[in-house]
Amino acid sequence: MARISVELIEALRQTALRLAKGDTYQWGHMGSCNCGHLAQTITQHSKGEIHGAAMWRYGDWREQLRDYCPQSGLPLDQIIDQMLDFGFTRDELTHLERLSHPLVLARLPIEERNLRHNIRDDVVLYLQTWANMLQDEFLSKVKLEPQTLIGKSIEDLYSISVY
Repeated sequence: MARISVELIEALRQTALRLAKGDTYQWGHMGSCNCGHLAQTITQHSKGEIHGAAMWRYGDWREQLRDYCPQSGLPLDQIIDQMLDFGFTRDELTHLERLSHPLVLARLPIEERNLRHNIRDDVVLYLQTWANMLQDEFLSKVKLEPQTLIGKSIEDLYSISVY
């Protein structure tokens, strides 16, 4: 799983919130799809900048992640570098594009596990579920009790990472 941090969990929540509030969503657009929206949150690049970066090489996010090379100098590989440095794995990002990570899906009721990868509401549910799962794992690993969080700022928690 991801290198869990409060910042990473917050990025998932911000992405879900932006989509839930109606931000442009288009699964076939590299900057407005599932990974494209998360890339916007992490890199602060616009959907157009992300889409343009992807056009230097063929394929969707799954293919781009498969062919990723940190030494290529290709614009999308630089964006992927930022996402990996943030704490995500290539496998997780590949699953995000198809809403298919088994651990995330297992957190959903059986009747809600048949997510459609190109439906905004399903993407929001997947991102929220993933964030909740990582938050639960984060809190269990750092053994923070709710009362320990009283008086802590979010900045204090950003310094804690779980590998």
